[in-house]
Amino acid sequence: MTTVLLIERQPLSRIGIRTVIDGEAGIELIGEADNAAAGFAMFRKLGPDVTILGLRLPDSCSIDDLDSYFSERPKARIIVLADHAGDAEIARALKKGVAGYICKDILPGELVDAIRTVSAGRKYIPNDIARILSENLGREELTQTETNVLRMIVGGMSNKEIAFALDVTENTIKSHIQNIFGKIGVSDRTSAATTAIKRGLVKVDL
Repeated sequence: MTTVLLIERQPLSRIGIRTVIDGEAGIELIGEADNAAAGFAMFRKLGPDVTILGLRLPDSCSIDDLDSYFSERPKARIIVLADHAGDAEIARALKKGVAGYICKDILPGELVDAIRTVSAGRKYIPNDIARILSENLGREELTQTETNVLRMIVGGMSNKEIAFALDVTENTIKSHIQNIFGKIGVSDRTSAATTAIKRGLVKVDL
């Protein structure tokens, strides 16, 4: 019997996943949580074979918590569950050691395949997510400062406001922005903000 722990903020998503698992022989849902703190406590207590971990929880971004999970159980089998596939977030999650990455529009049969594949010790990356990763393979990564500037652009701040917040000159910010545009393949602030959200280059509250 493969035991599964589900940590996800949206009730409808939990209901859907629970329904799929309940109808599948050989897989048992042993716990549910709707926030990071409760989810990690259940993970420690229950020791599930597979953990389905929602990407964004009310109290945390799950990718930031992965170190704690693997510190607790180095061989934990974790599937990240996201609203949509952003290549930067996928790459970060895979580098941290997750066994799978799926989106909430996954079909029931694919969800079962993901659980069984991960439980067997293999990786599960759907074809559409693998394609998204490959499309952006080789792109130069943003520096931490560039990421901070991009986050402020997404937040609607002007160059002057960003310069004041970072205690640098506007010319420095303009230089950062040109570097950002080049790295992510855009030519204006609106496209930069849209691309940042789509690819998961910055964290945004949903």
